[in-house]
Amino acid sequence: QVQPVEPGGGLVQPGASLRLSCAASGRFFSDIAMGWFRQAPGKDRELVASVSWSGGSTYYKESVKGRFTISRDNAKNTVYLQMNSLKPEDTAVYSCAASRYGLASSHDSDFGSWGRGTQVTVSS
Repeated sequence: QVQPVEPGGGLVQPGASLRLSCAASGRFFSDIAMGWFRQAPGKDRELVASVSWSGGSTYYKESVKGRFTISRDNAKNTVYLQMNSLKPEDTAVYSCAASRYGLASSHDSDFGSWGRGTQVTVSS
């Protein structure tokens, strides 16, 4: 099984950049897609981005396109979320999750094996 761990997060000002990392244990990491989710207070958890097993295809939530980039390094069993031009509306707990499949997905139900999350706060 894949067990994600998400170090990082923190407090940044609007317009700043931040990179999140998700280190996953498990022998099947390179076979499956990975995704980043976020949940703001009082709101439902939402899928932000996902990347296929090889990194060859991606999905992004419309509101983060052009600002966020998801990538992976299978040799390190790690997936990244590079966040640029951060806005206060990006404030949330971010977590990564492993997919049941190998292709990038826009469907929340495709993901399981959740990490515990890290807080990202964007405020002046």
